[in-house]
Amino acid sequence: MSLKTAFQMDDIAGLHIEGDSTFALMLEAQKRGHELFYYLPDNLSFFEGKVLARGNDVAVKDVVGDHFELGEARVVDLADVDVVHLRQDPPFDMNYITTTHLLERVHPNTLVVNNPAEVRNAPEKLFVLNFPELTVPTLITRSEDEVVAFREQHKDIIVKPLYGNGGAGVFRVRGDDTNLSSLMEMFKATMREPFIVQAYLPAVRDGDKRIILVDGKPVGAINRVPAANATRSNMHVGGRPEPIELDARDQEICVTIGPELAKRGLIFVGIDVIGGVLTEINVTSPTGIREVAKFGGADIAGLIWEAIEGKVG
Repeated sequence: MSLKTAFQMDDIAGLHIEGDSTFALMLEAQKRGHELFYYLPDNLSFFEGKVLARGNDVAVKDVVGDHFELGEARVVDLADVDVVHLRQDPPFDMNYITTTHLLERVHPNTLVVNNPAEVRNAPEKLFVLNFPELTVPTLITRSEDEVVAFREQHKDIIVKPLYGNGGAGVFRVRGDDTNLSSLMEMFKATMREPFIVQAYLPAVRDGDKRIILVDGKPVGAINRVPAANATRSNMHVGGRPEPIELDARDQEICVTIGPELAKRGLIFVGIDVIGGVLTEINVTSPTGIREVAKFGGADIAGLIWEAIEGKVG
């Protein structure tokens, strides 16, 4: 089966391919004989009933500094494509949301991975609230008084943007930290939406597990350990990946949320677990495929494509 596949993604020239999950999916698609078309989110449009993408056919190879070759630019009607991968990185802003509305017009006749309506309805830090029995005490607010009261209750807290990604803008605020008011001022000045506040989990010192689920089933994991002088474990900001196995609590979390992910058409999902507590469900452009493979884990790109081929077939 040869599929016409399109990747809506960030600039391919800027990818750090050693750890990029989108690139891993492209390599696997090419290996399976699928056609590859690449375009930027800004080149998605709607005209006369059609959802159009202006981009290029592309060939990829796993060579740092020489990892892609573009064909001639052309415009593709996404109704004529079998699969579209929605893979640009957040921020999850109105631009991102608009692309989900446009892609929803071709899905599911053209399979969009992940389902664009459900991506829109399941931002990482909000979707997790559907499973209160699994997650950490959480406050979503713009009220400084509420944040102060939350800190008085939990003593040690994390404050971060509601729609951020990659560990950007994440602050740990201990009970005796006098910068909380200034931090609130900065958050309110730089963002219109509420922010999220959570109880700090000391277990993060032992690592933040990224568990990858394909069609609702766990297929691999890595542990991301923060640097000695850091709070954040994200690999974008210096977290160290290491191999890890799923324990009974991890399996319990996956069994609980997996059916809901599959029902919503969220084929490729990465969840974050700290000390047996679910902290995020990442559905926009999850990462971790190549790190799992480096440690001898499952061929997750292959498993994702098997799931896609099964659905298209």
